[in-house]
Amino acid sequence: MTDPIADYLTRLRNAIKASHRIVEIPASNIKKEITKVLHDKGYIQNYKFEENGPQGTIKIALKYNPTTKQNAIVSLKRVSTPGLRKYAKHNELPRVINGLGIAVVSTSKGVMTDKEARTEGIGGEVLCYVY
Repeated sequence: MTDPIADYLTRLRNAIKASHRIVEIPASNIKKEITKVLHDKGYIQNYKFEENGPQGTIKIALKYNPTTKQNAIVSLKRVSTPGLRKYAKHNELPRVINGLGIAVVSTSKGVMTDKEARTEGIGGEVLCYVY
């Protein structure tokens, strides 16, 4: 597999389209950090890291509106790919839907949102957009 983050986002996208409650994804450190950011910002309901096999799995409980059955995540878009990396300085970090969404950024201080990176004053690789 050449792009595990794109695979992660695609598995989430497919589970949302199929209205699944739980999705299982092969684990890696960067995927765990992205999952923590999505949980902290309220895009997923819960997650659990399971250590089985050589790399383990991440179980993610997706978040739906109880009345409209609408998912909290409308769109997931990969920005930086292995073939074309996208880096941004702290003052050039993108604003997703004028601040309503988040851009997940991999910085020297770990994976965080674009807003957190702006306040820390550090730039990094823009991994994906979530809204």
